[in-house]
Amino acid sequence: MQNGDQALSGENKRGKEHPLNILTSEAIRIFSNIGFEVSTGPELEDEWHNFDALNVPKDHPARDMQDTFYIKGKPGFVLRTHATNSTARSLENLAKSGKEEGAFISVGKVFRNEATDATHEMQFFQIDGCMVGPNVSLANLKAVLLEFYKQVLGEDVLVEFRPSFFPFTEPSVEIHTKFKGKWLEMMGGGMIHPDVLRNAGLDPEKVRGFAFGGGLDRVAMVKWQIPDVRYFYQGDLRINQF
Repeated sequence: MQNGDQALSGENKRGKEHPLNILTSEAIRIFSNIGFEVSTGPELEDEWHNFDALNVPKDHPARDMQDTFYIKGKPGFVLRTHATNSTARSLENLAKSGKEEGAFISVGKVFRNEATDATHEMQFFQIDGCMVGPNVSLANLKAVLLEFYKQVLGEDVLVEFRPSFFPFTEPSVEIHTKFKGKWLEMMGGGMIHPDVLRNAGLDPEKVRGFAFGGGLDRVAMVKWQIPDVRYFYQGDLRINQF
């Protein structure tokens, strides 16, 4: 396996598929094999599915213009800040179908109005998923994500689950793994907040579920030892070496 420095050296001059495309296909394959259904959501999203349905308060900092791209001439719409809008729509569709069990996975581009550095970009790919049913627990979330990381990053991957807070999950956790000797946050997740289930039309007295989401770019950085997330978006074909 080549590392990031080798990838940028230009040693292999033949073009190949972009690493994020490779990892998207791999992630979808892994989750599909354990029973998840692929779902999608629009990149231009209404505020309900991007914020309100997910229990994000009106005064939450994430809704400020310095964090979110609002669309001029199209009030009430934003460039989605996370792929969790797909989860919101999947839960709605599940409720409309009359079913109370389901598992969904989505991978897509999201947008944040934030400063860029080696681990942050204004646009990036996010993997987002959820599972609901009468007996879903936090232990199920841990088992599913450990299986994903082991298949993508290897059986010896180090993963930590740390307590955290997100408006749409309670309890909430952050998922970290080692990168260049330090712990790097990879995902956030937890048990779906009862209000999120209610907003989708599901009864939290009958069903419960977990949800998770995080940058696929960071998974690719760890997998191939890419030192800077911005390399994925610079159009340099030397990155396509894997």
